[in-house]
Amino acid sequence: MSRSLSGAARDITLLVARVVLGVDLIAHGWQKVVTNGIGATTDAFAGMGVPVAPVSAVFAAAVELVGGVMLVAGAVTAVVGLLVVLDMLGAALFVHLTHGIFVTNGGWELVGVIAAAALALAAAGAGRFSLDHLIASRRQPVHAATAV
Repeated sequence: MSRSLSGAARDITLLVARVVLGVDLIAHGWQKVVTNGIGATTDAFAGMGVPVAPVSAVFAAAVELVGGVMLVAGAVTAVVGLLVVLDMLGAALFVHLTHGIFVTNGGWELVGVIAAAALALAAAGAGRFSLDHLIASRRQPVHAATAV
């Protein structure tokens, strides 16, 4: 028998997951954009052999910083979740897989956990305490008789 959370427990759980993941992504995006700067991030990506380092650095920084903010707010959660998965997949494939699992050795565990959490949020949705829910609840169905 399959059991899952429902009602308020599900929505609170999704909120906590979104906020924790979003804050983590914001921190990493902030580091790429502000702390190190996009130039240094691009140089680091190039040094690690990441293809098209300038584009990859901007993509990673934007997905992490802007995507993190959007996850905290619960805005376009499915799309942001999938973009985060792509970002983490790139990080795993181009940098972390050859270093094993443990993050202390440069391994893939952190990017794997971030990708898994983002994928779960993309599948489950943002929950009731989100902009996604607020926008969806305000949409009015268009009736065929009133459509022009």
